[in-house]
Amino acid sequence: MLLACGRGRGARPAEEPAGSPLSPAPTPPVDARPVLLFVGTSLTAGYGLDPADAFPALIQARLDEAGLRYRVVNAGVSGETSAGALRRLDWLLKQPVAVLVVETGANDGLRGQDPDATRANLEGVMERAKRQVPPPRVVLLGMEAPPNNGEEYRRRFRAIYPEVARKNGAALVPFLLDGVAGVASLNQADGVHPTAEGHRHLADTVWRVLRPILS
Repeated sequence: MLLACGRGRGARPAEEPAGSPLSPAPTPPVDARPVLLFVGTSLTAGYGLDPADAFPALIQARLDEAGLRYRVVNAGVSGETSAGALRRLDWLLKQPVAVLVVETGANDGLRGQDPDATRANLEGVMERAKRQVPPPRVVLLGMEAPPNNGEEYRRRFRAIYPEVARKNGAALVPFLLDGVAGVASLNQADGVHPTAEGHRHLADTVWRVLRPILS
């Protein structure tokens, strides 16, 4: 303890200056905003981009501009399948979530996984979300399978998303990559992952469905 210089007996301890190594560290403020959780693949993670350019970060900017007090959490993982999203959900929902945005299945389609397995995983995600008290509002982002899997496979895969959303009362974005998939100028050199401009289109697509439910 530092001592103040004083005359006579019993010099009193001086107050420790702010920022002193001996003073307790300030407690960071608690962010009490409701959580808007994005669970997804490299599309959500913003593969190849600064995280600030990924569409979840762009959604946060729109929330702030609109005065909607939500805190976006980006839980995108590159390469993840719908089975992986389901496995992670228990851990992700340890924190209360107000709105859950689910983007998964793209890698299932790329790998030619049985659409019934993808459907079962998405149903599992919905059921797990319902066990939260109170349950979050859910937005499901639809995906398409690549054409090399054949038209019958694509038809079955495409049908998963509206059926799961309808059954579980989730809001649906019919196709996240609408207007972006196949457009060279909006995708990186791999032809799969959107550029920063592509992510701005994704944010537009998601915002149209997300905004009305954030009353």
